[in-house]
Amino acid sequence: MLGVTVLGATGSIGMSTLDVVLRHPQRFRVVALTANRDVKRMLALCEIHQPDFAVMADGRAAQQVRDELQTKKCGTEVLDGVSGLEHVVRLSDVHTVMAAIVGGAGLLPTLAAAQAGKRVLLANKEALVMSGNLFMDTVRRSGAELLPVDSEHNAIFQCMPAGFSEGFDRVGIRRILLTASGGPFRTLPLEALSEVTPEQACAHPNWVMGRKISVDSATMMNKGLEVIEACWLFNTSPDVVQVVLHPQSVVHSMVEYVDGSILAQFGSPDMRTPIAHALAWPERIESGVKRLNIFDVARLDFEPPDESRFPCLRLAYEAIAAGGTATTVLNAANEIAVAAFLEGRLRFLAIPEIIENTCSDIAASEADSLDGILDADRQARQRANELVAAVAN
Repeated sequence: MLGVTVLGATGSIGMSTLDVVLRHPQRFRVVALTANRDVKRMLALCEIHQPDFAVMADGRAAQQVRDELQTKKCGTEVLDGVSGLEHVVRLSDVHTVMAAIVGGAGLLPTLAAAQAGKRVLLANKEALVMSGNLFMDTVRRSGAELLPVDSEHNAIFQCMPAGFSEGFDRVGIRRILLTASGGPFRTLPLEALSEVTPEQACAHPNWVMGRKISVDSATMMNKGLEVIEACWLFNTSPDVVQVVLHPQSVVHSMVEYVDGSILAQFGSPDMRTPIAHALAWPERIESGVKRLNIFDVARLDFEPPDESRFPCLRLAYEAIAAGGTATTVLNAANEIAVAAFLEGRLRFLAIPEIIENTCSDIAASEADSLDGILDADRQARQRANELVAAVAN
């Protein structure tokens, strides 16, 4: 039986992971669950899964969980903060770590899991966006297994041949076709984008996601971050990764080969498919996902993205081309801008403006140390907050 730690257990990816785990009680055991401050949901999950550890990033929330579990005479030990997160990914009886904490907050525990040589199921794309080369070097040195869980990267992984990391030329790959739904505003008149509300931006047409990633999908920054992630995961350059709008969201991504073949991975838009694939790899297990009826799909549409509608996509390509901490700055600025939009302090169309100005104001440096990466992240957040305040005032 394999021990599993779920980072970000109360979010959509975490909950989907636990749904798959529950379907295979003889195969997986939940060792630890972590969350930020959702006390109610964490308590419910502890009752169901009886983990050895529960970790709350927020200290007050941790004390609430601790008090409630003591009342219920539950044996789960409650920890808090980054040290608690790092502890539960390093445990000797943990084989697999689902890295599903949203945003830059997921970097340190995900990196700790890689350092400990675990099987890391990467749903937190920001860890690679922020620390790419440092993270991948850690994986190689420790012997960790890194498996992508984002539906697009998992699809690419499934379509790749063995040995792809040694170079695409050696295995006959021409390019990666990274699909995107286009979000809720793919066909909205451009003049209407200035009036977009957080509720509209969070209403994704195909996927059920958290609020931050839903806004990223609406701006297509999510796809930009995925371009950066793909470059690191598959050891390739951004000019080999082409974004393709596919509104049906049933082709999750494709790989084109030099002989003219294009391999695609199809499936219902349900994250339990890539989660189950990564949990059991190289085997296949039941995920609970509704079977895709291709006759119901009937048609598949593909189109290039409109850069005037989705400037965040351009910003992401520029950041990965610049290298170093440019992608760290990009990610930090995006997190600040999206948070301000969700709080009603920033217009939707101002999100890419804040990101672009922050990237212009914070010079990129070498991303060769964790301290340097965290310093770039801090500077970018500070500058983005200043820019948001200036716009808000």
